[in-house]
Amino acid sequence: MRFFKLLLSIALVISVTIPTVGFAKEKAKSTSPAYDIVKYANSMQPGWNLGNTFDGFDTNKVVLDETAWGNPQVTKDLIKKIKKQGFNSIRIPITFDTRLGDGPDYTINPQFLSRVDTVVNWALDADLKVMINVHHDSWSWVANGMPWDHDPTVMKFNAIWSQLSDHFKHYPSDLMFESLNEPQFWGDGGDAQGQQFLNELNNSFYEIVRSSGGKNNTRALVIPTLHTNFEKQELVDNLYNWITEKEDPYIISTVHYYGYWPFSVNVAGTTTFDEQSINHITENFDRVYEKFTSNGIPVVIGEFGLLGFDQNTGTIQQGEKLKFFEYMINYAEQKGLIHMLWDNGQHFNRSTLQWNDPQLYDMMKASWKGRSSTADTDFIFLKQGDQLTDVTKTLNLNGNKFVSLKHGKKRLVPGKDYIVDGNKLTLKASFLSKFTSNNLGETAVLTAKFNKGANWTFTIYHHNTPVASDASGSTSDFAIPMQFNGNLLKTMEAVYTDDASAAGPQNWTSYKEFGYAFAPNYENNTITFPYGNERFFNEIEDNREVQLTFHYWSGETVEYVITKSGDNVVGTAVK
Repeated sequence: MRFFKLLLSIALVISVTIPTVGFAKEKAKSTSPAYDIVKYANSMQPGWNLGNTFDGFDTNKVVLDETAWGNPQVTKDLIKKIKKQGFNSIRIPITFDTRLGDGPDYTINPQFLSRVDTVVNWALDADLKVMINVHHDSWSWVANGMPWDHDPTVMKFNAIWSQLSDHFKHYPSDLMFESLNEPQFWGDGGDAQGQQFLNELNNSFYEIVRSSGGKNNTRALVIPTLHTNFEKQELVDNLYNWITEKEDPYIISTVHYYGYWPFSVNVAGTTTFDEQSINHITENFDRVYEKFTSNGIPVVIGEFGLLGFDQNTGTIQQGEKLKFFEYMINYAEQKGLIHMLWDNGQHFNRSTLQWNDPQLYDMMKASWKGRSSTADTDFIFLKQGDQLTDVTKTLNLNGNKFVSLKHGKKRLVPGKDYIVDGNKLTLKASFLSKFTSNNLGETAVLTAKFNKGANWTFTIYHHNTPVASDASGSTSDFAIPMQFNGNLLKTMEAVYTDDASAAGPQNWTSYKEFGYAFAPNYENNTITFPYGNERFFNEIEDNREVQLTFHYWSGETVEYVITKSGDNVVGTAVK
């Protein structure tokens, strides 16, 4: 009898949450559009993510624990400040996994929903367009559930959106719904099966929202590609076909962008924003522009950034990072793609309400309106004891004109301190000699100003050759003593000395992933191996000698040899 009652309950929930297919489409087509979805999307530009806040997991059932991933609780002042920074939309990722009651109702914890509701209202009051979604549920239970526990998974998904649709149905149209973040499915059928599952969930989502009354019959709905990936034309085409089949004028497509992967995480020696990274942006952005934007379907890049930021914002060298953001944002603007910065607290400090990297913010803000000028690098290394010569940097003017060069507040003298010839900026040796004291490290910052866009800086470093020392320790705490002597680490190679094959994680390349396999600690003068016994040393064979080569941005290299035996590691500096 209990089993029969359960089946009856499931049938009733399904009948309530999945209306007759076609009802919403007919309702959407019955009148001319209430608003232009392209203008709506354009008014979202640019956007910002309230990441790692409501998208965490309350494993202790503390439903208001917004601090679980290191951020303070959201305040009204934070939301207002985001608006003042120039953002016009906010994406609020929400994970429901541990905030749900038991099935078949899967009731959302009312305290949690009330708190989300408060922040949504703050954002609407701040004149921000607001996007909410089902976030990390995509991999915590949807990914496995759809192929292996299909019906209860669909029921759970439907229950969430039925409750959200009913709760928010009278909210203004500035609130939009995104069906599912980064949808992924772990069955055996690959992308073909995954697309079927995604279409099924998106269909349920669509019908639930559109038939729930209030303003939901014309609310903007944000629909992702599989994995929110748009490198594959097939995935883009599949979403296009789904959207056009609906004949609904209030649908927005969404993808995510974290750059050309080797550059984005600093692996395989891809340390600079080169032509591969540029082409990766243009090819992918052109793909969604041609399929969606040019056909009147808006594209929202719901998250963008660099994957290396998951380890540390310093994983990608500052100047190369700035060039990526400058080019990517501006190209998105050119193509009419709406971009929403992924920020889990690493960019806008939610305690101080200030940018952790003001230079990055200035570059992003300038890119909303046009191009900024950059250069081949943003540093100048002067070696201690070497005879100084003039240093020439190549400017990437990007259509702008050079105006001036300053050291602090002092405006430098053209012809005496520097020479500009076309896109070549030459700093005179006589001027650079002022910054070669006995101290090693950063000695000056020069600021180049242009007629448009953000400023570009050159940091001068007085340096000498880095020096490593012998060391020993366990795989969990081994670190290499390294006197950096004013240098900055660029990348690290690891090869077995007996056959020169790549050693360690990512063994398809000798160049290891910065911040993941290794990391510099400039304050302690060490090079560490984060989670060494889980990452780097776990991938090193016992009793095989490994040669490490540390490449520095000054152009110098330092070699070092390590040998692991069980949990013990011995390191020797190569003289």
